[in-house]
Amino acid sequence: MGSGVLEEARALLGGAARVVVLTGSGISAESGVPTFRGEEGLWKSFRPEDLASPEAFRRVPRLVWEWYGWRRAKVAPCAPNPGHVALARRALRGGMTLVTQNVDGLHEVAALACAGGGDASPALPLELHGALFRDRCTRCGRASEGRRPVDVSSLETLPRCGACGSLLRPDVVWFGEALDAHTLHAAFTHAAQADVCLVVGTSALVYPAASVPLITLERGGCVVEVNPRETPLSPRARVVLRGGAAEILPALLA
Repeated sequence: MGSGVLEEARALLGGAARVVVLTGSGISAESGVPTFRGEEGLWKSFRPEDLASPEAFRRVPRLVWEWYGWRRAKVAPCAPNPGHVALARRALRGGMTLVTQNVDGLHEVAALACAGGGDASPALPLELHGALFRDRCTRCGRASEGRRPVDVSSLETLPRCGACGSLLRPDVVWFGEALDAHTLHAAFTHAAQADVCLVVGTSALVYPAASVPLITLERGGCVVEVNPRETPLSPRARVVLRGGAAEILPALLA
């Protein structure tokens, strides 16, 4: 990555009144968050697609909760890296909206740490795919924090809603489910208003999240991509910065 390319990207972001950021698994991989695919992603004899679905939860809720308890234990020790921190600090200054495909909660942790007890809301992301450490009631829809250990010894010991007593589920978007309409609408609205869309660590293959930078382009804005590898979005980006987010974002957003 040459200094001229970095300066061009900094100038674009510095001159933008509104910036929308789309982050994917690449930024969290640098914090050690596993992808749950490939050899390191194997859990017993199941694929993520076999368990992350409404059908699986109706059929074997104990097994699904066992898997999510294992996932939470794997992700819990992970901490925000300098890329998360750089985005949080920049978002707290205003004019930037974070949109993430990740469910690990590291953007929120970084926002709260950088806010130092102040208002962290400008740096809290729109979570397109939900949150791993949040539960949702299967009946009343009430959301609650999900960081306590899960007892999967029986159906009766699974997490229950404090309001109506019904079974809780992880508040993530499963295969076959639609994204939350309000969250998606907010992401698309910010993308349409943005002068620049900064795309970090995403393959640009998963829709509808991959539509965020395309909307910015359609409305006359430009795209800055940060990714170690070529993506389908790369040819349409004004500036492409090859490398990891933890290294590039602090220099880009300083």
